[in-house]
Amino acid sequence: MRSRRKLASDTEGAAAMEFVIVAPALILLIVGLAQLGILFMANAGLRNAVAAGARLATIYPLPSDATLQQRITDTRFGLKASQLTTPTITHGSANGVNYVDISASYSVPMNFVFFQLSPVQLTQNRRAFVTPAS
Repeated sequence: MRSRRKLASDTEGAAAMEFVIVAPALILLIVGLAQLGILFMANAGLRNAVAAGARLATIYPLPSDATLQQRITDTRFGLKASQLTTPTITHGSANGVNYVDISASYSVPMNFVFFQLSPVQLTQNRRAFVTPAS
């Protein structure tokens, strides 16, 4: 009988058991925050790369589409080239004003410690108004 009372009042190892219960959720939270940071960094890099292409499109004489695509892929600001799609360049005119639409996509893999989710597809679009050729 005495050993039962002793066992019921024994709290040795309780903190270790509580940590074992909470640790997976804590690790998942930390890794999730890191993945969210990677996602934000990729979005900023893609936005800056497309903006660099749009800035180049505004100079005179208008650069070729290949030059614009090269600028975007060269200045990808920390993005992996294998996950960046080929930027699309579309020329147009509205109300007598010429413009260039630039669009690019980037695939961000979501890699958690114990499992992987499907990649997140980021897309950035930018319109640059260009000077018509004289």
